[in-house]
This record gives sequence, C-alpha cells and structure tokens, in this order.
Amino acid sequence: MTLEELEQIVAARASASPDESWTAKLLAKGPEKCAEKFGEEAVEAIIEAVKNDPEKLASEAADVLFHLLVMLRARGVSVAQVMDVLASRQSQSGLAEKASRPK
Repeated sequence: MTLEELEQIVAARASASPDESWTAKLLAKGPEKCAEKFGEEAVEAIIEAVKNDPEKLASEAADVLFHLLVMLRARGVSVAQVMDVLASRQSQSGLAEKASRPK
C-alpha cells in the first residue's frame, strides 16, 4: 500500500457517518483533536522503538502513518504537498537544508 492509497482510504472514511467510522468521528472533533491523536500514536511508537520490539513498533508506526494522514486531511494538506516538500529537499544535504531554515 502506498501513502496515496492510504490517503484515499482516509478520504473515503472521512465521508462516512461518525457513528460508523473512527476516522469520521475523529475528524468531526476538529483538527486539534486529530493532532492530539497523532501525537499520542507517535509517543506510542517511540516507546516501542526504545523497547526494541520490532513487531509492536511496526504496528505503532502504522498507527502513526494513518493518524498523520487524518491530521493532514483535517488541515487540508495532501500527501502530494508533503512529497513536493520532500522532493525539494533532495537537492541538498539534510544538514544544509536544516541550516537554511528560518530561525
């Protein structure tokens, strides 16, 4: 599955009834709640990475990716926009790119 395919799944679930879809229910609570849920999932992934449990880390990473896409949808940001930013950063090293960011 690609991120674009997952984005399509999120979009389809977003249009469902909040009574029938976790995604729709979360989106109905607003962008702030979507961001909070993404943060919770990210922390859970960090914990599994520290514990060195690859199986649980993979599961939590899947939750992180899913909830990242829900959060992006809540703010009207597409995967294509994110990929464009990543592509634009490929012309220089990560250290140079980070140093060029406004402080």
